[in-house]
Amino acid sequence: MTVATETAGPVVLDELDRYGALRPLSTNAASALTESGLVEVRPEGANHWRLLPRGRVGAVLVDDLLVQVNPKERIGLSRLLFLLGYAHDPGFRPEDVTAVEDPELWPALAESLARLAERALAGGVLQGYRRIDDALRTVRGRIRIGDQIARRPGLLLPLEVTYDEFSMDTVENQILRTALRCMASVPRVGGATRQRLLHLDGRLEGVTPLTPGAAPPTWTPSRLNHRYQPALRLAELVLRHTSAETGPGDVRVAAFVVEMWRVFEDFVSTALREALFSRSGHTSVQWPATLDHPEAGRSRGVIRMSIDIVHQRAGHAPLVFDAKYKYADAGGRYPNADHYQMLAYCTALQAPVAWLVYAQGDAGMQERRIVNTGITIMEYPLDLRVEPRNLLVQIDDLVDRADRPSPRRGRRLEAAPRAG
Repeated sequence: MTVATETAGPVVLDELDRYGALRPLSTNAASALTESGLVEVRPEGANHWRLLPRGRVGAVLVDDLLVQVNPKERIGLSRLLFLLGYAHDPGFRPEDVTAVEDPELWPALAESLARLAERALAGGVLQGYRRIDDALRTVRGRIRIGDQIARRPGLLLPLEVTYDEFSMDTVENQILRTALRCMASVPRVGGATRQRLLHLDGRLEGVTPLTPGAAPPTWTPSRLNHRYQPALRLAELVLRHTSAETGPGDVRVAAFVVEMWRVFEDFVSTALREALFSRSGHTSVQWPATLDHPEAGRSRGVIRMSIDIVHQRAGHAPLVFDAKYKYADAGGRYPNADHYQMLAYCTALQAPVAWLVYAQGDAGMQERRIVNTGITIMEYPLDLRVEPRNLLVQIDDLVDRADRPSPRRGRRLEAAPRAG
């Protein structure tokens, strides 16, 4: 692995980089980087600090210094955003993240949001009815009798009323405007893109921005907001994972940071649940199980487990899946501990087969028959480098294989489409 040395310009690290990069930093800048959670910041003396990945990917801007950590598979921004979006909302489609693959995250993310927002607003600003609670001197809508008595006992005016108003200040526009403002405030975004973001923000004049740091409000996909949906889904990702604020000592900080292992596991759980939906039975996420029998007076054992995905059908053995954001070694093998864990799952659920879903692997799908048992553990590596549609094809292929009789011992199987 290449050792990053002290040079001018951005710091770009691989997720698995063990050497990091050496940079001169002020104490305030070092503190801001530490608080972002993207990298570990170790003092090396003479105001120099070593920046090391700490299990997260994304980008952080501290004043004029960009620190970016890329996923180990170098899957690109569009695939990363697809994994994030689909895990939260299975309605998230590949076309929702037609991101520009810029070497830096911030320009690509800003350009993608600008493009989708322009498409959303091309047909005009969406308007709709919103509920308003107000105190008025005339009746409008309906009077809230309970609030009137509680807040103004004995008084006739003003009246506590609730009414619907047709306005552009809708939840959809609030989410979109807040995301546009967030991206426009990131220092690394180019001038032309920033002007487009500000122009789009101006078109939403009168829309109330959301409180910074607050979770985006819920919106419901419908025929009326159909043209907004790709922009809204990307805007939600921006709001959930991006912050732009002032750090220690008035240091300017902008951060987009995610835990890649959590992104992968959430995506696999959601995609498997969706793929299993059309099949008979019931799918559970994070199924609680115990390995031991309960003691007297207890309803559950004390050796407890939480299984990523369990699909149960009457008269059939359960289908068991567990997602691992891990990579194979030079010999194509994965950590033994994963197989011990799956053996425990199979024992607890009386399942003859369990599936380990990995984020990388060149050896293809493999079966591991456990000695002195009737249990088989299947290794199924996903190829995250493929287009999002083909990634979902791999999930469908996994479910098809899991839902049919187990293969014979020693057979190497060809998996679904992968990157060329």
